[in-house]
Amino acid sequence: MTIRSRRETITFKHPVHIRGIARALPAGAYEVVTDEEMIEGLSFASWRRIATMINVPSEGVQGATEMLSIGSVDLADAQAADAQSEEARAVHD
Repeated sequence: MTIRSRRETITFKHPVHIRGIARALPAGAYEVVTDEEMIEGLSFASWRRIATMINVPSEGVQGATEMLSIGSVDLADAQAADAQSEEARAVHD
């Protein structure tokens, strides 16, 4: 089984709640790591997501971070909510 990891940086412009994380995360840039496994037996390369994790500031330890497992849909929902907050703010300005 072949596994690869993809890393990307996402930015939230507002404090955000991600389902599965008990606390609100402050606005800012976050590294997201997605692990994928190759689907064997196909005549072309295809990958299936097996894990999504986000690197967040640790609670209680200044400057430390922790990697938390999250759902990809939950992350997409949080990004959409952040974008809607930005749009609502633009309408009121």
